[in-house]
Amino acid sequence: MKRLIAGAFALGLAAGGAQAADDLTLQLKWVTQAQFAGYYVALENGYYEEEGLNVTIKPGGPDIAPTQVIAGGGADVTVEWMPAALAARERGLPLVNIAQPFKRSGMMLTCWKDSGIKTPQDFRGKTLGVWFFGNEYPFLAWMSQLGIPTDGSPEGVTVLKQGFNVDPLLQRQADCISTMTYNEYWQVIDAGVSPDDLITFKYEDQGVATLEDGLYVLEDRLADPEFKDKLVRFVRASMKGWKWAEENMDEAALIVLEHDETGAQTEKHQKRMMREIAKLTAGSNGELDPADFERTVATLLAGGSDPVITRHPGDGAWTHEITDAALK
Repeated sequence: MKRLIAGAFALGLAAGGAQAADDLTLQLKWVTQAQFAGYYVALENGYYEEEGLNVTIKPGGPDIAPTQVIAGGGADVTVEWMPAALAARERGLPLVNIAQPFKRSGMMLTCWKDSGIKTPQDFRGKTLGVWFFGNEYPFLAWMSQLGIPTDGSPEGVTVLKQGFNVDPLLQRQADCISTMTYNEYWQVIDAGVSPDDLITFKYEDQGVATLEDGLYVLEDRLADPEFKDKLVRFVRASMKGWKWAEENMDEAALIVLEHDETGAQTEKHQKRMMREIAKLTAGSNGELDPADFERTVATLLAGGSDPVITRHPGDGAWTHEITDAALK
C-alpha cells in the first residue's frame, strides 16, 4: 500500500494542475483473492493512475450477484462468467463482453477415487455436488452430451446443490464436487486428503469449458465516447497488471493479501492460487477469441431441456472495440 500512496503522490506532483482522475468502479465476481490479482496489481503499481483513472474495486461474495450490482448502477464494469452474462442478456440485461483476460477454464469435478469413478461414464448412479446460480449450466450441458440424466435415477446422477465449500466431499455426502483448479481443490488437499485418493475431470479437457472471468459493461453505456475512453484506459492498465502478475506471481499474491480486508486469506493459499491462475490467463492479451465465444455458446445451447440460453445471442454480446484501442 505504501507503494500505491507514494506512486499516487509522485503522479500528483508530476501532473501539477492536471484534471482529477476519472472514477471507475469494478465489481468482482468473488471475494478478494488471487483470482483477481491483475486488478489489484494495476491498482497497487499505479497503472490505473498512469491512465488517469481512480479505480474502486468492490469484492464479491456469496450474497453478491455481479449482474445485479451493475444493473443497479453499483459498478461500471463487472467480472463475470460468460454463462451468467449471456443468461442475463437473454433475460433483458444487455451485458457486453469488452475484454477476456482468462483464456482457459479452471472448473472441474473432483471425485473420490474409491468411488469407482474412472471415466465420466462412471458418474452414473453417483451423487455429484454442483454450484448453482448460473454456474450449473456447463455441468448440465456436459451431462446432456454424455447422455446422463440428472434426475437421480440409477442410470443418471443425483445432483447435490453445493455451497461454496468442500464439505460434501469431505463428509462423503457426494462422490464428486465442483472445484476450481485454483481454489476448492486445494481446500480438499489442505483438509488432509492425499491427491492420490482423488481423480479430477477438468471441463477444459472434456470439451465443455465455458469462458470465465470476462469484463462486462451495459450495452447502452458504450454509446458514450467518454465512457468508452475510460474503458480503453482501464483495460490497458488491467492487462498490464495481469501480465505483471504472471511474471511476478509471489509478489502479486502478496499485493492481493494487502487488499484483503477480511484477513481470511493466507499467504500459502494465495501464492498457490496465483500460480494456478497464471495458467488460465497465459496467452491472453485481453482480447476475446470469437472461437472461444462460439464454443461457450454451443456448450450452453446443448444444456438439454433447460439450457441456460435458448438462442444464439448474436455478435452484440461482445465487442473488440475496447481491446482494439487499448492493446493495438
